Formats: sequence, C-alpha cells, structure tokens
Amino acid sequence: MTTKKLNIATQAVQAGYEPKNTEPRVPGIIQSTTYKFDTAEQIGDVFDLKDTAHIYSRISNPTVNQLEAKINALEGGKGALALSSGHAAVTLSILNVCSAGDHFVAAKSLYGGTINLFSHTLKKYGITCTFINQDAHLNELNKAVQPNTKLIFAESLSNPGMEVLDFEKFATFAKQNELPFIIDNTFPTPILCRPFEFGANIIIHSTTKFIDGHATSLGGVIVDGGNFNWNNGKYPDFTEPDESYHGVKYYEYFKNNPFVVKARTQLLRDFGPCLSPFNAFLTYHGCQTLALRMERHSENTLSLANWLEKHPKVQWVKYPGLASSAYHELSKKYLPNGASGVLTFGYKGSFEDTKKFINKLKLAKLVVHVGDIRTSVVHPASMTHRQLSEKQLLDINITPNLIRVSVGIEHIDDIRADFEQAL
Repeated sequence: MTTKKLNIATQAVQAGYEPKNTEPRVPGIIQSTTYKFDTAEQIGDVFDLKDTAHIYSRISNPTVNQLEAKINALEGGKGALALSSGHAAVTLSILNVCSAGDHFVAAKSLYGGTINLFSHTLKKYGITCTFINQDAHLNELNKAVQPNTKLIFAESLSNPGMEVLDFEKFATFAKQNELPFIIDNTFPTPILCRPFEFGANIIIHSTTKFIDGHATSLGGVIVDGGNFNWNNGKYPDFTEPDESYHGVKYYEYFKNNPFVVKARTQLLRDFGPCLSPFNAFLTYHGCQTLALRMERHSENTLSLANWLEKHPKVQWVKYPGLASSAYHELSKKYLPNGASGVLTFGYKGSFEDTKKFINKLKLAKLVVHVGDIRTSVVHPASMTHRQLSEKQLLDINITPNLIRVSVGIEHIDDIRADFEQAL
C-alpha cells in the first residue's frame, strides 16, 4: 500500500506493515537473534551490503524494521534506524559525522542529558561543542563555526524551555556553511512538525516519549532526509572507502540514505545499541494512536496553560501555544496543528516551596519522564538538570521555581482540579 498521498494520521495507523494474503492483520514479534540462509554466497553478499537480508538482530530485525518504516513514512524520510534509546540516537547521530579533533555547534536550549553528553562525555573523546543562543541573529550564529565544524544540532521544541526553533534561520545557517542540520523532533513528533519540510537533514527522536506514549518502552530513532550533499569535501568518511566494510563508499553506493546506512553498518555494528524486538513491537502499536494523542495532548496543555496564566500563585507560564508566548508566531508557522503536550511554569515561591507544591499533586504524578498519556510533573533544577551548575541552569532559563508539566490525555477538568487543590 502506498503511503505518499495518505493523511499523516492514516499513515500513523497503516504505515510500516502491509499483510499479504492470509497473513496476520497485526504484525507479530520476531524474537530471533539470527536467520537461516541457503547458501554461503548470499551471506557473503549481505556482509558486502549487496543484499539487505537480515543476518543478525544487532544489525536489523523484521519487527524493528516495521517500526523504522512507520516513523520514516511519518517524517517523510529516505530511511530510518531504530535504536535502544533516544540518547543512543543523539550519540550515534554525532559520532556518525564527528571524530576526534572535530567540532560541532548546538543550540544551548537542550535536554540536560544531551548538554552533559555534549559538554563532558564527547569532550573526553576529542569532540568539542560550542553552544549558541538559538534566538541570536544569523550573523552571530555564523561566528560559532570553526574550520573543523562538522554539524549543527538543535531541538525543534526545546526541553524544558519550550522554545520553538526558527527552522528557516537554522536551515540557512547550515546551508551557508555546508553543514548537516540535525534536529531532535521528540516533543512535537512528526504529527505536529515535519522538519524535513523546513530544511533539516537528519531527524532524531526519543521514541520513549510521545511516539510510544505509554511509558512502556525505551527507544530512539534516526531518520535520514537524503537531502544533504556529503560529497562537498568535508566528509571523507562518507565518500572514501570504508575498509571495515570491504571498501564500501556510503555516498556513492547509498545516495538516498547514506547517513543511516553508515550509522547501521559502522556504529550499530560496533557499539551495539540495538532496539529489542519486543520494545519495537510495543512502540509500533503505541505509534498507531499518535495523531489522536497529540491532538488531545495539545488541547489539554493549551487549556491548562491558559488557566495557570491567570492563577495568582503562578509567576509565569511558558507554552508556545499561548498568545502571550514570545514563540507564538513561530509556533503558528512551524507547529500549526498544536504545540505538543508539555508546558513549564514558575511557582510563586522559593526552591523549597516549589518542591512542596509538587508533593501536593495527586493526579499528576512526580516521575522523571515526559510524553506519557498520564499527566506528570518534574522539577528540573533539582532533578533532570541537577548535573548543571547554577550558572548553566540560568543560562538556559531554568529557574529554581520552574516546574515542567507533561500534560496527559485525561479529562482536562480533572487535571485542572488537581493543580487547583495543590495551588
């Protein structure tokens, strides 16, 4: 079945698996590590990348491939690689381009774990990062580029700042410097934002969040837009023979999706952060209701944001769907169908007062997670971003009284009543 002309809500349900005559309507789990071949010659062709048959589930698996196909269709990509976590997707997307001695540029408004990876862990392996203010003028962004800069990284909707990225500016920034533009699209999902249409080259997700949607399965994915020229002289790993894979030239042999082929055959092969078939199965089925859930998440979050904004014990609210948001116009441009299911607000009180307020919530549970069908809260300054210094926290606008709310799909009256009793 073709998915090119189908509405994205239909693709969320149908893409990724098409049963043949008498086959199961619902795809099952292929819980196998290995696969049988009739001839030694065919296995040789698989190792030479001339044949795409499954050979070992660290590299590929039928159930995992169905999830990859579904998310690839939703994003409008040329190929996808599912991994064991969103953090694996972030890490491999950087390592697929950068080696020791290389540099990249990233927006400073990122998930705390990503900041830690970019600031500390990658630095130990000789890869450095310059953080930039994503709202700065293009001329300022260009000053961050060095001779050894290899990519640009940002989040479409930042966590937890809820800043909407100006895709047009960043796409121009990337093109002017002939650099791939990698975007983390976890919060909006492809239902609300399709970055390839705005100039992104590579999209990543933590599928653990909204795509799975039920807090059951860790996972991540990289989607290749197939729209970057790796043959511009800066990326020999894509154009020169890979001696670890019999001299294959990724850009020459796999022009449609060299990024994910290289990530699969080099990095997934060697580091092994493969997604389990069972988690792929659960995520695939969670993804089928993604369009419905994102609509409800967005509606509930906007309603709660409007209510909180008027409450005397709330200092401020950040949600791009609000007319008062500094990102409202960008939200209308890049997130026309909803601004996702996360908001932040400032409680009128101290660091300790804020934690006391969180402890009073009943329906909204305190969990270190986001993107669940159930409403949850977290206090970034003392939890998800606690590894950052006070200066780093303030630099990305995480104040001591900031509360992040992942608004679920429960009835909005019950969600609002819970916050009302706690406030």
